[in-house]
Amino acid sequence: MTDTTCHMSISLDGFVAGPDQSRENPLGIGGVELHRWHIGDPRAVDADATASSWLGRPRGAYVMGRNMFGPIRGEWDDEEWRGWWGEEPPYHAPVFVLSHFAHEPIEMQGGTTFHFVTDGFDAAYAAAVEAAGDQGVDIAGGASVVRQALQAGVIDELTLDIAPVLLGSGERLFDGIDEFGFTPVEVLHSPLATHVRYRRDGEAGR
Repeated sequence: MTDTTCHMSISLDGFVAGPDQSRENPLGIGGVELHRWHIGDPRAVDADATASSWLGRPRGAYVMGRNMFGPIRGEWDDEEWRGWWGEEPPYHAPVFVLSHFAHEPIEMQGGTTFHFVTDGFDAAYAAAVEAAGDQGVDIAGGASVVRQALQAGVIDELTLDIAPVLLGSGERLFDGIDEFGFTPVEVLHSPLATHVRYRRDGEAGR
């Protein structure tokens, strides 16, 4: 069975992005503070490097929301937009993007192709599982897609990088989630984040 992971940086008050996300502020106002542990901050330590290796491990396919792919809303009126990551995104695998509006696949350098799915989370996840084979699926974000994955019960391993930051508003990860259902199996500390790796209850030995 395909192992499904999710790795998210989160504030102490539960937000994974700040308010007013835009092309200029893709993580929202203040959202970049959640990611200092893996973007070259000189305070980063070995714990952060280990968590970065978890984040960057290869996966067979990814699922993400349109908000994570880009700032465009409604119809695709900016056909030049190809994501935040340049011509060679870090995924190197098929990425299934949830959208209410159809779009032709976008093939990038390095093996990443963005496929746009208009039939909802279940359809996007099923396509990712089929594409991934035994290499695993990652739920890449943002908050809405992760909530849908949690509600569908498909995440086997969830990693949270808890930054010592209060954002006050923005995209909250666990709104509407009534049961967590995970057991912590590894905790690493640094000045920039507490990295907690969870496995689904009953899988803590994996």
